[in-house]
Amino acid sequence: SATKAGLIGMTRTLAMELGGDGITVNAVAPGPIATDLFRKSNPEGSEQTKRILASIAVKRMGTPEDVARASMFFLSPDNGFVTGQVLYVCGGTTLGVAPV
Repeated sequence: SATKAGLIGMTRTLAMELGGDGITVNAVAPGPIATDLFRKSNPEGSEQTKRILASIAVKRMGTPEDVARASMFFLSPDNGFVTGQVLYVCGGTTLGVAPV
């Protein structure tokens, strides 16, 4: 999708532009995350929610904590050599899992 391509392009471009100053640029791209807004738009047991769950390789919704834990990787000072990367926290939805 255009949004994903924009995120990837922006992350890589900023990483190239700022790397010389010792600044790393990375992004976290969450997939379906069980937030209040998600639950309001996709009630538990609804057909839409069932379709979303079927598209997730690990067969569960992500949590805000899943995104926070993944984000901590980029925040660690031990990862100063990682730049220009997009970390998908999506339970495998970007793998193209077909609903069963």
